[in-house]
Amino acid sequence: MFGKIFSRANSRSFTIDSSARGRSTTLSSRAINPLRISRAIPRAREYTTTAAARKLWKKYPFSVSLAAFCICAGAGSLLYTNYIYNTYILGTFHNFPEPVAQKLRRALYFTNISLSPRDAVKYYRQALAVADELGMDPFSDEILGVKIQLAALLERVQQYRKAIDVLEIVRRDCLAWVELLGDKEGNEGKRTRVLGKTVGISVKLGELYAGEYVQDREAAEERLVWAVETVLREKQRREKEGVKEGEGDWMTDEEIGGALESLAHHYEEKNQHYLAAPLFLQALALAPPKSCHAVVLMNNLSISLAQQTASSPSSTTPPSSTIEQTNLASATAWATKALTLSAAIPADQKTEECDVGCAVAMHNLGEFAERAGKPDEARRWYGDARKTAQACGFQEGVLMAEEGRKRVAA
Repeated sequence: MFGKIFSRANSRSFTIDSSARGRSTTLSSRAINPLRISRAIPRAREYTTTAAARKLWKKYPFSVSLAAFCICAGAGSLLYTNYIYNTYILGTFHNFPEPVAQKLRRALYFTNISLSPRDAVKYYRQALAVADELGMDPFSDEILGVKIQLAALLERVQQYRKAIDVLEIVRRDCLAWVELLGDKEGNEGKRTRVLGKTVGISVKLGELYAGEYVQDREAAEERLVWAVETVLREKQRREKEGVKEGEGDWMTDEEIGGALESLAHHYEEKNQHYLAAPLFLQALALAPPKSCHAVVLMNNLSISLAQQTASSPSSTTPPSSTIEQTNLASATAWATKALTLSAAIPADQKTEECDVGCAVAMHNLGEFAERAGKPDEARRWYGDARKTAQACGFQEGVLMAEEGRKRVAA
């Protein structure tokens, strides 16, 4: 074998001496390097992963950037979906037993994701039935919330009468509990909570009854008057007798003001401005003193006062009686206060209510000046109202201001 190797490497590597009869060999004077078998040594890596990534980015910057963005976006979407699922899907129902939560998840799916009122109502009813079987308190915030959500769904799909029916049942049951068990020892806190929910439900019923699709103004007034009377009566009782142990806080001033406003708007629609004005004034007293909503309330109050002087706020007949002149002067003063308050609110605290409130106040001042027989002043206010309304995207205000300017110029 070695002979073959050597003969291939060099045919002159050895000779045979004939006199030795082939037994001895004479080595060539040329040196032969021995054959060595060495251990394989791995080659050093030419590029690291980072270096390869840099090289790839330099060669295809747009494609690599797009791929990196897609990867990051996909990972972010996955994390956000997981957060939403755990926070809003699982976390929302952590106060419910799992059998009830399962039904509610299905109900919300057919309410918010794939709207199917029939399926949603079915699962809401099943959830309430399972909750009743498991002994959940029918007057807990969770169960009352499910019933209110069911009514909201019916309102959303324009089933107003059915929404009213659901809320009327809830209101009736709550009132029955308050009358029978609200005064029992140990129920003080629950009474406060249930009575507050009943007030909110009554205000919503007033809104639904007064809507254009129902138009039952008597029922609307009945519910709103009850809500306002109950709110004020409970507030006065606590101020007079003090808060009982365990009762907890009553409704906030903003919530009480909301009930007063709802009734005031109802009286406005019935052209009973003499009833609306004191309610707006009470709501204003409960509102935060330096807020955009206070600007809106001042405007509403000024309109109610001005409407008591004539059937139409744009009438060009100057007021004749002293009472009418006083009401118009008061209306002008409140509209001016609205502008002053809006200007005093810091820019970072202003909302859309402030901008729209300013435009409305300017328009109202134009109408008041027009009624007082001051066309030049009215024209100036209408011009300011138009500019302000246009700046904040209040298209209705723009149109009304233009109508006022045309009316004054005629």
